[in-house]
Amino acid sequence: MFVANRMTKNPITVEPTTSVNDAAKLMKQRKIRRLPVVEKGRLVGIISDRDVMRVAPSPATTLSKFEIMSLLDKMTVAEIMAKEVVSLPDTATIEEAALVMYNERLSGLPVVSSMGAVIGIITETDVFKTFVDVMGLADGKTRLTLDVVDKVGVVKELAGIIADAGYNIDSMVTCKQAAMSGRFEIVIRLDADNVDDIKDKIEAKGYKIIHIAKIGQ
Repeated sequence: MFVANRMTKNPITVEPTTSVNDAAKLMKQRKIRRLPVVEKGRLVGIISDRDVMRVAPSPATTLSKFEIMSLLDKMTVAEIMAKEVVSLPDTATIEEAALVMYNERLSGLPVVSSMGAVIGIITETDVFKTFVDVMGLADGKTRLTLDVVDKVGVVKELAGIIADAGYNIDSMVTCKQAAMSGRFEIVIRLDADNVDDIKDKIEAKGYKIIHIAKIGQ
């Protein structure tokens, strides 16, 4: 899955000369938390609602509302934007986006074309939605969690057991356990009308099922 298919396309942008007040209004009106800053078609920065809050006067200020607005009207986006922007190319995968956001502690990233133009925004919400879709969480499937030893052929054998029982696997995810443990959790999602039957067939091959649930119903 690629970022280009999961991002918000044609995002709203501002220029460096845009006033902070106008940028703040735009974020509030469109219910967004960040705005890429573009100059001559290229990404030069990003401004977030946190940046605006950082420069806005304290609620305890003696300034009038008019004076506050006047102050923010005089201040430009270029003065408070983050200039070192972490972005992704539109050819990046959703996994790369998730890893970058996790490592950099970011909730969203601009997506740029090969020419450097901003063509989208990928956010943590987009990543969560992808996870939900990949795992089939909204489809009411049976979820089996197995504790397995890390060895060659495990996935193939499990797929064969399930196929022989007449079921299709909707999704399968592996998750490594504690370092050096040599064990994995495998989460399998399938549409099984007889959970006990498939459970018995899997356990007959020596695999340990540690959790069974119906999700999304």
